[in-house]
Amino acid sequence: MSTTLQTQTEARTMNGAEIVLQALKENGVEVIFGYPGGAVLPLYDAIFQQNAIRHILVRHEQAAVHAAEGYARSTGKVGCVLVTSGPGATNAVTGLVDALLDSVPVVCLTGQVPTHLIGNDAFQEADTTGITRPATKHNYLVKDITKLAATVHEAFYVARTGRPGPVVIDLPKDILIGKGTYHEAPQAPHRSYRPQTEPEAGAIRAAVALLKAAKRPILYAGGGVINAGPEASRLLTEFVRMTGMPCTNTLMGLGAYPASDPQFLGMLGMHGTYEANLAMHGCDVMLNIGARFDDRVTGRLNAFSPDSKKIHADIDPSSINKNVPVDVAIVGDAGRVLRALIEAWQEDGAAQDKTALAEWWRQIDAWRSKQCLHYVQQGSIIKPQHAVRRLYEMTRELGRDTYITTEVGQHQMWAAQYFGFEKPNRWMTSGGLGTMGYGLPSAMGVQIAHPDALVIDIAGEASILMNIQEMGTLAQYRLPVKIFILNNEYMGMVRQWQELLHGSRYSESYSAALPDFVKLAESFHAHGIRVTRAEDLDAGIREMLAHPGPVIADIAVAKDENCFPMIPSGAAHNEMILGAGQSGGVAGVTDEGKVLV
Repeated sequence: MSTTLQTQTEARTMNGAEIVLQALKENGVEVIFGYPGGAVLPLYDAIFQQNAIRHILVRHEQAAVHAAEGYARSTGKVGCVLVTSGPGATNAVTGLVDALLDSVPVVCLTGQVPTHLIGNDAFQEADTTGITRPATKHNYLVKDITKLAATVHEAFYVARTGRPGPVVIDLPKDILIGKGTYHEAPQAPHRSYRPQTEPEAGAIRAAVALLKAAKRPILYAGGGVINAGPEASRLLTEFVRMTGMPCTNTLMGLGAYPASDPQFLGMLGMHGTYEANLAMHGCDVMLNIGARFDDRVTGRLNAFSPDSKKIHADIDPSSINKNVPVDVAIVGDAGRVLRALIEAWQEDGAAQDKTALAEWWRQIDAWRSKQCLHYVQQGSIIKPQHAVRRLYEMTRELGRDTYITTEVGQHQMWAAQYFGFEKPNRWMTSGGLGTMGYGLPSAMGVQIAHPDALVIDIAGEASILMNIQEMGTLAQYRLPVKIFILNNEYMGMVRQWQELLHGSRYSESYSAALPDFVKLAESFHAHGIRVTRAEDLDAGIREMLAHPGPVIADIAVAKDENCFPMIPSGAAHNEMILGAGQSGGVAGVTDEGKVLV
């Protein structure tokens, strides 16, 4: 450890790079995901001279941000990234937008040319703050070393406070090598950025009054509940069981409510369950906690839950009434909102209409009897649904703490549908941006944070290739991540849309030159497995789970399988398409949930 960091309480003068590291340490950073370059070499030199903060060398800057996202989402901490100027910073932009849309707290340190060269088109110069302004919650360009420590402290405060998100700090090289004085993080509240976390009592009472009078209520929980911490998920479960109402989750909210609970309707939205979508369409009071009424959830806005009173609780006031007008707005932290709702529910003297609620559950059970996720595994060709379900069942048998990441595509939706999540922070996927290549680096970050846990990236053969170079990172740090590829030799979701919406014209959706994934795994010092027959699936999964190091399991699945249920783009919740094998083929549903063949 450097003398400067060891004796920082005695000697407060240090160079800019040491100031940055000391500020990171004070903000609880234990791991940085990064890739070096000329503009940030002073920081890398400072990292070399200390042992308090670990650095993980990725193979691409986009992967550094995704790894920090996986670390952050599985721990509740702020992820930290370090990249160089110019292409280093621009390569990170996709990850930053991904973190912005999914509300993930990340601080990204970017190198910059010396201040006197900014604007001169110097080597590896880019307008990083300009480029990342729409890609971040906030960003900074540090031009004065006296403000360096305060800027880092503020960046972490902004990233983790209110609705979490990514923050960029652009660091010119002369600031990193210059001398300055270190200042500890201020104890007083931030002067201008103080998000409201405690809900207003009047809004809580109004929400409870609506819910108690409801005949067909539903609670719809999103990623904001998970961002609020494990206690928020516990309170969500308590409130749902107390009220007797049904609960559904968004893609980002999976795990906020136990999947095995009888009051859970499954995921809602474009590939959500029949019962969740029909209940959302037919409810008379909807409580949304920590979700933003994303278009993949709402479908056609003018037909979204048309006869319901809507209550929206969110820590970000700009999200309320943004996409869907609501009747009761509650601004606050999801955990505090839920605690307030529980207390108000207990204090409110009004009685629920238990008869109407029982009738509502009878209707929901009728929709459930449709068994919209039912599939039939026959013969040797592996159904992708079956592959995911067996993976889920076999990991449960192991009893290990299991974390799932995904790439983006059909496999992502099958994972959401068939892998049950009982706890929060165990599901990492790219929701808002839909970033192919997210899963592998995210899994790296999760494995770094939880070295003894089982971490599995459920992938597609097209998406995994987007950041396949990170197999090198797995090898270097001996990270035992398991990659479970559902290989249908297509960009599956693209092919599905082309089949359903574009007359089966499969334009550029076929992967005609795939690698041998077993040999690819071996070339990266990992273990490779290929399974082509259903009767060998369990043995392949067992081998993957038993191997102590990283594994690529290439599972050959049915090439033409589509992901259902599905709400077509621009359709309403009651206009779902159901899959083959249900009522004789592809079907839609009416307001009453009756099948239209």
